[in-house]
Amino acid sequence: MAIRLEDKKAIVAEVNETASGALSVVLADYRGVTSEDMTALRAKARAEAVCLKVVRNNLAKLAVKGTEFECIEEALVGPTILAFSMEDPGAAARLLKDFAKEEEAFEIKALAVGGELMGADQIDRLAKLPTRHEALTMLAAVTQAPITKLARTLNEFPSKVTRAVAAVRDKKQEAA
Repeated sequence: MAIRLEDKKAIVAEVNETASGALSVVLADYRGVTSEDMTALRAKARAEAVCLKVVRNNLAKLAVKGTEFECIEEALVGPTILAFSMEDPGAAARLLKDFAKEEEAFEIKALAVGGELMGADQIDRLAKLPTRHEALTMLAAVTQAPITKLARTLNEFPSKVTRAVAAVRDKKQEAA
Protein backbone atom coordinates (compact mmCIF):
# COMPACT_ATOMS: atom_id res chain seq x y z
CA MET A 1 0.00 0.00 0.00
CA ALA A 2 1.41 3.34 -1.03
CA ILE A 3 1.76 6.06 1.57
CA ARG A 4 1.50 9.70 0.54
CA LEU A 5 4.50 11.94 1.11
CA GLU A 6 2.66 14.03 3.73
CA ASP A 7 1.79 10.87 5.64
CA LYS A 8 5.41 9.68 5.48
CA LYS A 9 6.60 13.01 6.84
CA ALA A 10 4.07 12.81 9.67
CA ILE A 11 5.17 9.25 10.54
CA VAL A 12 8.85 10.23 10.53
CA ALA A 13 8.15 13.28 12.71
CA GLU A 14 6.10 11.23 15.18
CA VAL A 15 8.71 8.49 15.52
CA ASN A 16 11.49 11.09 15.77
CA GLU A 17 9.66 12.86 18.59
CA THR A 18 9.16 9.54 20.40
CA ALA A 19 12.81 8.55 19.91
CA SER A 20 14.02 11.94 21.13
CA GLY A 21 12.21 11.51 24.44
CA ALA A 22 12.95 7.80 24.91
CA LEU A 23 15.52 6.32 27.30
CA SER A 24 16.00 3.04 25.39
CA VAL A 25 14.64 1.11 22.42
CA VAL A 26 14.19 -2.61 21.78
CA LEU A 27 13.72 -3.99 18.26
CA ALA A 28 11.91 -7.24 17.60
CA ASP A 29 10.63 -9.35 14.71
CA TYR A 30 6.90 -9.87 15.11
CA ARG A 31 6.24 -12.25 12.19
CA GLY A 32 3.84 -15.04 13.15
CA VAL A 33 2.30 -13.22 16.13
CA THR A 34 -1.50 -13.01 16.02
CA SER A 35 -3.26 -9.66 16.04
CA GLU A 36 -4.95 -10.52 19.36
CA ASP A 37 -1.55 -11.11 20.95
CA MET A 38 -0.21 -7.86 19.49
CA THR A 39 -3.24 -6.01 20.88
CA ALA A 40 -2.56 -7.49 24.31
CA LEU A 41 1.11 -6.48 24.01
CA ARG A 42 0.12 -2.92 23.11
CA ALA A 43 -2.19 -2.73 26.14
CA LYS A 44 0.62 -3.91 28.46
CA ALA A 45 2.99 -1.43 26.81
CA ARG A 46 0.65 1.51 27.43
CA ALA A 47 0.38 0.51 31.10
CA GLU A 48 4.19 0.48 31.46
CA ALA A 49 4.90 3.73 29.54
CA VAL A 50 6.38 1.88 26.57
CA CYS A 51 5.63 3.24 23.10
CA LEU A 52 5.34 0.55 20.41
CA LYS A 53 5.80 1.56 16.77
CA VAL A 54 5.58 -0.53 13.61
CA VAL A 55 7.10 1.56 10.84
CA ARG A 56 8.70 0.85 7.50
CA ASN A 57 12.44 0.44 7.89
CA ASN A 58 13.31 3.32 5.56
CA LEU A 59 11.03 5.66 7.51
CA ALA A 60 12.42 4.42 10.82
CA LYS A 61 15.98 5.09 9.59
CA LEU A 62 14.98 8.65 8.71
CA ALA A 63 13.16 9.08 12.02
CA VAL A 64 16.09 8.09 14.25
CA LYS A 65 18.55 10.42 12.52
CA GLY A 66 19.67 13.09 14.95
CA THR A 67 18.74 11.03 18.00
CA GLU A 68 20.86 8.77 20.21
CA PHE A 69 19.27 5.78 18.45
CA GLU A 70 20.94 6.30 15.06
CA CYS A 71 22.92 3.18 15.89
CA ILE A 72 19.87 0.95 15.27
CA GLU A 73 19.93 1.54 11.50
CA GLU A 74 21.89 -1.65 10.82
CA ALA A 75 19.36 -3.72 12.81
CA LEU A 76 16.38 -2.41 10.83
CA VAL A 77 15.97 -5.41 8.52
CA GLY A 78 12.70 -7.21 7.89
CA PRO A 79 9.48 -6.64 9.82
CA THR A 80 10.41 -4.75 12.96
CA ILE A 81 8.51 -3.43 15.94
CA LEU A 82 10.19 -0.65 17.90
CA ALA A 83 9.54 -0.47 21.64
CA PHE A 84 10.61 2.85 23.15
CA SER A 85 10.95 3.11 26.96
CA MET A 86 9.74 6.54 27.94
CA GLU A 87 10.13 6.59 31.76
CA ASP A 88 12.11 3.50 32.79
CA PRO A 89 15.06 2.36 30.62
CA GLY A 90 14.38 -1.33 31.31
CA ALA A 91 10.59 -1.29 30.81
CA ALA A 92 10.59 -2.15 27.09
CA ALA A 93 13.23 -4.83 27.58
CA ARG A 94 11.23 -6.49 30.39
CA LEU A 95 8.00 -6.25 28.42
CA LEU A 96 9.34 -7.75 25.20
CA LYS A 97 11.42 -10.36 27.02
CA ASP A 98 8.33 -11.62 28.84
CA PHE A 99 6.29 -11.53 25.62
CA ALA A 100 8.99 -13.48 23.75
CA LYS A 101 8.81 -16.20 26.43
CA GLU A 102 5.07 -16.58 25.74
CA GLU A 103 5.27 -16.29 21.94
CA GLU A 104 7.74 -18.52 20.11
CA ALA A 105 7.35 -16.56 16.86
CA PHE A 106 8.33 -13.27 18.53
CA GLU A 107 12.08 -12.69 18.30
CA ILE A 108 14.09 -9.87 19.84
CA LYS A 109 16.61 -8.51 17.33
CA ALA A 110 18.56 -5.82 19.16
CA LEU A 111 18.36 -3.04 21.70
CA ALA A 112 19.93 0.35 22.15
CA VAL A 113 20.51 2.59 25.13
CA GLY A 114 22.72 5.64 25.42
CA GLY A 115 23.68 5.51 21.74
CA GLU A 116 25.04 1.96 22.05
CA LEU A 117 23.59 -0.87 19.96
CA MET A 118 23.51 -4.23 21.72
CA GLY A 119 22.59 -7.66 20.50
CA ALA A 120 19.50 -9.59 21.55
CA ASP A 121 21.66 -11.63 23.95
CA GLN A 122 22.14 -8.45 26.02
CA ILE A 123 18.40 -8.12 26.77
CA ASP A 124 18.90 -9.26 30.38
CA ARG A 125 21.41 -6.49 30.94
CA LEU A 126 18.69 -3.92 30.32
CA ALA A 127 15.72 -5.92 31.63
CA LYS A 128 17.33 -6.43 35.04
CA LEU A 129 17.74 -2.70 35.65
CA PRO A 130 15.64 -1.69 38.65
CA THR A 131 12.53 0.36 38.06
CA ARG A 132 12.52 3.95 39.26
CA HIS A 133 10.56 2.96 42.36
CA GLU A 134 12.97 0.10 43.17
CA ALA A 135 15.98 2.37 42.66
CA LEU A 136 14.53 5.02 44.98
CA THR A 137 13.78 2.34 47.58
CA MET A 138 17.39 1.09 47.41
CA LEU A 139 18.68 4.66 47.71
CA ALA A 140 16.48 5.30 50.74
CA ALA A 141 17.71 2.09 52.39
CA VAL A 142 21.34 3.01 51.76
CA THR A 143 20.95 6.54 53.11
CA GLN A 144 18.93 5.32 56.10
CA ALA A 145 21.48 2.70 57.20
CA PRO A 146 24.04 5.10 58.78
CA ILE A 147 21.30 6.97 60.65
CA THR A 148 19.88 3.71 61.98
CA LYS A 149 23.34 2.59 63.11
CA LEU A 150 23.90 5.93 64.87
CA ALA A 151 20.55 5.63 66.66
CA ARG A 152 21.39 2.07 67.79
CA THR A 153 24.81 3.22 69.03
CA LEU A 154 23.30 6.12 70.96
CA ASN A 155 20.65 3.79 72.43
CA GLU A 156 23.34 1.31 73.39
CA PHE A 157 25.25 3.80 75.58
CA PRO A 158 22.53 4.29 78.24
CA SER A 159 21.89 0.56 78.41
CA LYS A 160 25.64 -0.06 78.93
CA VAL A 161 25.69 2.49 81.72
CA THR A 162 22.61 0.87 83.28
CA ARG A 163 24.24 -2.57 83.10
CA ALA A 164 27.45 -1.20 84.67
CA VAL A 165 25.53 0.46 87.50
CA ALA A 166 23.57 -2.76 88.07
CA ALA A 167 26.82 -4.76 88.16
CA VAL A 168 28.33 -2.36 90.72
CA ARG A 169 25.15 -2.58 92.80
CA ASP A 170 25.20 -6.39 92.65
CA LYS A 171 28.87 -6.43 93.65
CA LYS A 172 28.19 -4.12 96.64
CA GLN A 173 25.23 -6.29 97.70
CA GLU A 174 27.44 -9.41 97.56
CA ALA A 175 30.15 -7.65 99.57
CA ALA A 176 27.66 -6.50 102.18
